[in-house]
Amino acid sequence: MHNIVQNGAKGRRELKHALTRADCFLLRQRLQHVMKRDSHANQDGKYLIRSVYFDNFDNKVLTEKKEGYYHRDKFRVRLYDFQSGYMNLEKKSKHNNLTYKQKCRLTADEYKRICTGDVDWLAIDKRDLCKELYIHMTIYQVKPITVVDYEREAYVYEYGNVRVTFDSNVRTSFRNNDILNPHLPMVEALDSNVVILEVKYDEYLPDFIKVLLQVSDRRQDAYSKYQLSRMYG
Repeated sequence: MHNIVQNGAKGRRELKHALTRADCFLLRQRLQHVMKRDSHANQDGKYLIRSVYFDNFDNKVLTEKKEGYYHRDKFRVRLYDFQSGYMNLEKKSKHNNLTYKQKCRLTADEYKRICTGDVDWLAIDKRDLCKELYIHMTIYQVKPITVVDYEREAYVYEYGNVRVTFDSNVRTSFRNNDILNPHLPMVEALDSNVVILEVKYDEYLPDFIKVLLQVSDRRQDAYSKYQLSRMYG
């Protein structure tokens, strides 16, 4: 089976589960012998991800996620380890159980302009994703609404383009969109003993990885970090 390609982005399968830290430790011991660590990780094997998500006054994006729409899009701006010199604008889409992701570089100054409502330049920008963001910001009135931080540990396997990640210490800024502020006040959005396991792959997931990922207490759920961040409003 071949995945559908939309706007140059290849659709991928994505599974999410909630794990205890004990089960996370168990899976890590298994996977590290057959999968490679993400090359972007720090010495401890982890890196920090900070994202600011776009939504509107009517909570369009949040509602579509909660109600499980088969076709939905969400925009975010993302940086790693608080390095504001490397930021991406991303659009993550869900269509018929396949996940698509598009991204382009965005500067800190451009993000600041977006936050102040100075967005007309997006309409004529050479980056297609910026033009698409402009459409969503003008038609649906989406804007940067809340920041989400979490630590990620990732493992990759070449065949099937498999990526297994463990996300922990999920925190939210409530409705503050100051992604560039490393001292932004944050609160926990997930039980400290819970780790979000994400498994992403293309056409197939090798059987031996399926076996390695088996643990006694695992719940498949739509663990959206954006949805978790909005639990306070």
